[in-house]
Amino acid sequence: MNILVLGSGGREHTFTYKIEQSDLCDQLFVAPGNAGTAAIATNVPIAVTDFPAIKELVLKENIKMVVVGPEDPLVQGISDFFANDNELKDVTVIGPSKEGAKLEGSKEYAKEFLFRHNIPTAAYQSFTAATVREGKKFLETLNAPYVLKADGLAAGKGVLILQDIEEAKTELENMLTNKKFGAASEKVVIEEFLDGIELSVFVLTDGKNYVTLPTAKDYKRIGEGDTGLNTGGMGAISPVPFADAAFMTKIEEQIIKPTVDGLAKENIDYKGFIFIGLIKVGDDPKVIEYNVRMGDPETEAVLPRVKTDLVSLFQHVGNQTLDRANLEIDPRSATTVMTVSGGYPEAYEKGKEITGIDTIKDAIVFHAGTKLDGDKVITNGGRVIAVTSFDNDFREALKKSYQNIEKLHFDKMYYRKDLGFDLAP
Repeated sequence: MNILVLGSGGREHTFTYKIEQSDLCDQLFVAPGNAGTAAIATNVPIAVTDFPAIKELVLKENIKMVVVGPEDPLVQGISDFFANDNELKDVTVIGPSKEGAKLEGSKEYAKEFLFRHNIPTAAYQSFTAATVREGKKFLETLNAPYVLKADGLAAGKGVLILQDIEEAKTELENMLTNKKFGAASEKVVIEEFLDGIELSVFVLTDGKNYVTLPTAKDYKRIGEGDTGLNTGGMGAISPVPFADAAFMTKIEEQIIKPTVDGLAKENIDYKGFIFIGLIKVGDDPKVIEYNVRMGDPETEAVLPRVKTDLVSLFQHVGNQTLDRANLEIDPRSATTVMTVSGGYPEAYEKGKEITGIDTIKDAIVFHAGTKLDGDKVITNGGRVIAVTSFDNDFREALKKSYQNIEKLHFDKMYYRKDLGFDLAP
């Protein structure tokens, strides 16, 4: 069958890499794609939220499956757009309905869902510009640090964790009245801070059944030792060493099952990925947030470990037969290190030539912010290229990723050299 992947980052290059390996895929298109996807699929210059243009492409190229990478088209209702169109309704879309996508599109909606289904999470309250004063009073009832989350989508950067109560009050005002994150922070969720170590769990569901994909831990801060500004993600390790069988059983019983059952009980059409951001507090898992797609850069560490044909899994999702799927996982560790443009996540320059990609050995290169300029590959984003390596031990896998990254060059290239620093031997 012909398949379309929507998106242009490292996550989408990873999807493309896995789908291209499947015998079930005839022609593969990526919209808009990057220099990496261009080498193994056909890039099409269409924006991920241009639904009419996507429809035109799907009909013209007889595309039977659409894999949605980023959150924006999901939150804007691309699954509903297909389901409600007679010409498109038989196309399998991997991604939830607009209602299901609210789990990521609205922090408040997600917290209400968690509380309704008795899924462990932090205590919270939400506030608007009209209730700033009450928000400041609520902050006074909490202990530092203080967690402020923009309710809407803010490209992974709408969360502030602050130590000082006065700074927290000022930032609450900035978010609500000065629109620090634009429309995303018209409402702000203030949460109790949970002290522990974070991990991500990825679930693929057909709305009734599910499979649990490998765990991962990503590193959001730009600076070593998890310091500095939040980014879209500087690297990831899969599996998470501390997520043993007993802990995974707790996650399944207390979080995954009630989440999938809750979606079904509420008649929310959900066929796609659930990315559950968790924190281990003592020996117990609690939900920090839901995302309604795969994470980036976690995808670059998780999907290469999936040995089962990805397209066959997606077919099971479309047919609601995921209970019949056989999920086979590579037992080795995979580590992904992300290279970024100088200045990221603040101002940075694009258009820098990247060299050394073809010299990388015993690792997989995933393009994130790249594009072709003639026969040259140039930078086209903040996060540029991810390098993923395998080994039986994550530290050995990291060594391979770092050794290979030294072969890459572009002006002002930066990457974190301390991934895994917080994981016990």
